[in-house]
Amino acid sequence: MCLLLAVCWSGWLLTCDAVGFAAEPLASKSNVAGQGGSAEMRALNLPDKPFNYSDIDWPEHFQSAVERFDNTPPDNPLTDHGATLGRVLFYDKSLSANGTVSCASCHKQELSFTDDEPLSVGFDGKKVARNSMSLVNARFYQRGRFFWDERARTLEQQVLMPIENPIEMGHDLDKLIPQLASDPIYPPLFINAFGSSDVTVDRVAKALAQFVRSIVSFQSKYDIGLAKSGSYRRPFPNFTEQENLGKDVFLRRANCASCHMSNALPFNPHRPDEPYDSSKRPPRQTAFFTMTTPAVNGVDADTDEVDLGVGAISSAEMDRGRFKSPSLRNVELTGPFMHDGRFHTLDQVVEHYNWSIKPHPNLDGRLENFSANGMGLPEVPKVALVAFLKTLTDRTILTDEKWSDPFVRTGSDDPSGHSATAE
Repeated sequence: MCLLLAVCWSGWLLTCDAVGFAAEPLASKSNVAGQGGSAEMRALNLPDKPFNYSDIDWPEHFQSAVERFDNTPPDNPLTDHGATLGRVLFYDKSLSANGTVSCASCHKQELSFTDDEPLSVGFDGKKVARNSMSLVNARFYQRGRFFWDERARTLEQQVLMPIENPIEMGHDLDKLIPQLASDPIYPPLFINAFGSSDVTVDRVAKALAQFVRSIVSFQSKYDIGLAKSGSYRRPFPNFTEQENLGKDVFLRRANCASCHMSNALPFNPHRPDEPYDSSKRPPRQTAFFTMTTPAVNGVDADTDEVDLGVGAISSAEMDRGRFKSPSLRNVELTGPFMHDGRFHTLDQVVEHYNWSIKPHPNLDGRLENFSANGMGLPEVPKVALVAFLKTLTDRTILTDEKWSDPFVRTGSDDPSGHSATAE
């Protein structure tokens, strides 16, 4: 049995269950303001028992890394009801100034929670400054910083920033909070998640962060192969000959693993607020395929005309051109690539590292050997590398209902419930 909450333009809140219907009048139509004039009603289709977001049966090769890299803070543990509320907020267009976009507009489930445009479009039709980054496995970026330039120190900070960004969603949190509090959809969701119907900025941030942290990927062809072989260094029995060759190129010849399966220490020595602890030697991130710190990958030379990334936030010379690196999981689905979406295909990305790395004073040291002549991969291993990257695709997250749009939309309203991005 599902709970259906319907807020109609005629001014009634309907709840239906196995018994029948009950109706109570709304205070005013303004309770659903911001939803767009084309919609005739707002309705939620949620299960009686919330989906399982919090008790995940991690595969063996994930378990130690989950314990090590999870950025969930002690004051915001992931709960089923909290993530459910976050899911509704994530897809709710009323979080934007004119009710036309939601977080999901530029983080589409069917695209591994990213966008297929180089630069996403905000609530009033303007393009954002950077490409939309996938949200999959955001929970396991140990530094806990978000956006390409890592300006958000926590996921709880990050989820609020697009709401007030003048291009992305253009709303005002001081206005949004009473708007949500007067919306009949939300009181029971806040009660379930936090024990009372009070709507606060902190609770909105925590719920959204819980939902984003719940979006995890560990059911790719690579995961199945690793479970069967017992080691990522051995040939995988479920891989084709080409895919196993590509894995070998990734691990050895092209040395992609030195960055994307990094065993670097989980701290940034350039930041005094993150103390060095030489006793902490993290396991290789065989599970997440991500980097531990932002880096310069040679897509641009060092000039003031290009995006400075982290350097624009810190004003430090050593940070010029550094960007956070997204996980390679589901990379087949997350193009266009790089912070500005300049590369449309994985072949173009590989070709960049193969021949087109530009000199830069902050170029990551692991790319220095390639800065003059690139990787120089011939066609066969180059194609094999792309084939291997596609084995990291986990299609279960593209259709799993617990991460889907919970709104039942009518009229000419966009059934996807999509909205603005986080650059």
